[in-house]
Amino acid sequence: MTPEEVGTRLGTLLGDVAATVGVSGGKDHARATVDVPLDSWQSALRTARDDAELACDFFDWLSAVDELAEGFDVVAHLWSTTHRHGVLIRTRVPRVGARVPSVVDIFPGAAWHERETYEMFGIGFDGHPDLKPLLLPPEFEGHPLRKEFVLASRVAKPWPGAKEPGESEAGGTRRQAMRPPGVPAPGEWGGA
Repeated sequence: MTPEEVGTRLGTLLGDVAATVGVSGGKDHARATVDVPLDSWQSALRTARDDAELACDFFDWLSAVDELAEGFDVVAHLWSTTHRHGVLIRTRVPRVGARVPSVVDIFPGAAWHERETYEMFGIGFDGHPDLKPLLLPPEFEGHPLRKEFVLASRVAKPWPGAKEPGESEAGGTRRQAMRPPGVPAPGEWGGA
C-alpha cells in the first residue's frame, strides 16, 4: 500500500472520528500521517494493529512535539512487518494538565517511550503501569524538551549567533537571559 492508501484506510476504519489524513516525508521515506482526537488515540493504534490490511504489528517509537500555545502533539510510529509500510498517528493535548491514555496494553513496547515522554515533556499517560522518571536524576526540576526550558549551557556560554533562537529575520527584541532552576550565575561558580 502507498502511504496515501495506508492513511485513507486507517481514516476510513476510524469512521466518524474527525481524523485528518496526510503524508509526511518524501519518496522512500514517505509515511501516512493520521491526526486523531484525543479520545480516539487508543482506538486508532489498536485499529492500525488489528486490521489485516494495515497489520501494523511493530511499535517503533512514541514521543511529543512542543507546539507552544497550541499544546503538545503526541506522536506514535507503527510499522507493518508483513506489508512493509508505516503510519504516524498523532493527537494534540492541551499544554496545561497534558494527559494521554497509555497504549502499553496495546503495545507493551510503548512503556519506555511513555516514561521518557512523561519525563522530558511533562505529559502524563493515564493507565501506565509504572510512570516514573527514567533518565534524569531525582533532584532534576523541569522538563528539558519543553521549548520554555532554559538550557544550562546557555548560562555558561552565550549563544554564538547574531540572533537568539526564535527571533525573526525582521529583527525583534532579544529576550532576557534566564537561568534554569539550580544553576548559579557565571560569576558565582568555581574559579577565580
